Amino acid sequence: MRVRLAYGESGLVINVDSARTTVVEPVRHQAAADPDGVLRRALREPIAGPPLRDRVRRGQTVAISACDGTRPQPRPLMIPAVLSELEDVVDLADVVILVATGTHRGNSDAELREMFGDEIVDTVRIVNHDARDQAELAWLGVHGDGVPVWLNRQWVDADVRITTGFVEPHFFAGFSGGPKLVAPGLAGLDTVLVLHDATRIGSPDATWGVTHGNPVHDDVRAIAEATGVTFALDVVLNRDKDIVAAFGGDLLPMHAAACAAAKRIAMRPVVSPFDVVVTTNSGYPLDQNLYQSVKGMSAAHQIIRRGGTIICAAECRDGFPDHGSYRSVLSSADSPQALLDQISRRTATTPDQWQVQIQARIQSTSRVVMHTGTLTDADLAAVHLEQTADISTAVAESLAAAGPDARLCILPEGPQTIPYVA
Repeated sequence: MRVRLAYGESGLVINVDSARTTVVEPVRHQAAADPDGVLRRALREPIAGPPLRDRVRRGQTVAISACDGTRPQPRPLMIPAVLSELEDVVDLADVVILVATGTHRGNSDAELREMFGDEIVDTVRIVNHDARDQAELAWLGVHGDGVPVWLNRQWVDADVRITTGFVEPHFFAGFSGGPKLVAPGLAGLDTVLVLHDATRIGSPDATWGVTHGNPVHDDVRAIAEATGVTFALDVVLNRDKDIVAAFGGDLLPMHAAACAAAKRIAMRPVVSPFDVVVTTNSGYPLDQNLYQSVKGMSAAHQIIRRGGTIICAAECRDGFPDHGSYRSVLSSADSPQALLDQISRRTATTPDQWQVQIQARIQSTSRVVMHTGTLTDADLAAVHLEQTADISTAVAESLAAAGPDARLCILPEGPQTIPYVA
C-alpha cells in the first residue's frame, strides 16, 4: 500500500502493509470556486457587527496583522481583499501590514514577496514585528490571569486594527487565528513568556481544539478583547491549502464560527490507540524547521499507546532553526524527563521552553524517530531524537518489534488532521 506524505514542497511516498494500517486524513473539502467572492462576502456580510467598510472613516490609519512565513495563510488573496474594501476611504500611505512573528525571526524581502506578492510589497509598508525591540512596544497593562501586556506600538497607535489569519487546531492554544494575531503574534517577549509558562503549557486543557477553559487561549482571548480589534478576517483551508470558507466581523464571534468549521474539517475520531504512528508537519511551509515539527509529533501523540513509536517526516530546510533558544534548551538536559523536571523547577520562562516542554512530554512516553532533509543523525541524537533514512523500513521494523497484532496509523497531513480516541 502506497501512501503519500506531505513533506517539503514535493511530498514523499511510503510503502506499508495495508492489512495493519489506518490512514486518517482531513475530511475532503473542495476549494471555494470563487475565493475572492468568498472573502468579499466575509468582509461585507460579517458573522457579527457591521461590514468592514462601515467601520472605517476617511483619514484614519490602518494596521493589518498577518501570519509570518511559517504559516500557509493565503495572504495574496486576503490582503488585497481587505485593501479593496478600504479603497477610496483610506490612503495606502496610511496602511501598515504587521507580520505577526511572535518570537520567530522576521521575514526577508524575498520571503515577503513570496508571502504577499510583489505588488503588495511595492505599494504597502510591511513591518516585521520584533518582540525583543522594547522601543517598538507599548504598555497596555495587565490582562487575563496576570499577563503583563506589551504590544506592537504601530498596532496600538493605529485608528483601525484588522487581524487576518487562518484557523486550524493548535497543539496548545486550541485553535490558531483570531486573537492569536494580536498576542502572541504582535506581543512583546515578556508577554509571550508569561502566556507560554510551564503552568499554562502543562495544563491538560492546553491542547488541540479546546479554547474556553484552556489557560493559554483564555488569556490570549482576554488580551485581544481588552486591547481592541476593529475587524477580524479568518479563513479555513483544505489539505491543498486552498480557501474553503471565510469568516469576518467582530473578533470573538467570528473566531468561534471559524473554529467550529475547522473542527468539522480537521478533527477525526479513532477507535483505540496505535502501536506506531507516522506523521508529518503538513509539508512546506509548516515543516521548515524542527521547532514547528513538534506540532506533527503532538498530533500523533494523541493516538499513540504508551511506549509506542512516532515517526515524523519533516523536511526542516531551516534546521532547528539556528535562531531562538529551542536547540539550546532541548539539549540542556540528558533526557526528556530531565528536561521536564528542569522546566518545572524554573521560576522564569526561557524563550522556546514551551515547545521543548511539549516535545519532552511526548518523548517521555513515546519513541520519536525523525526523517528530515537537512538535520544529521548527530544533530538529532544531541536532542534525544533518532533519525531514519527510510520511513517504510522504520515502520516495518517498529511493527515487528511491537508484535504480530501491532497496528499502524498514518497522518499524511500531520496537524492538518487531529485524531482523538473516541
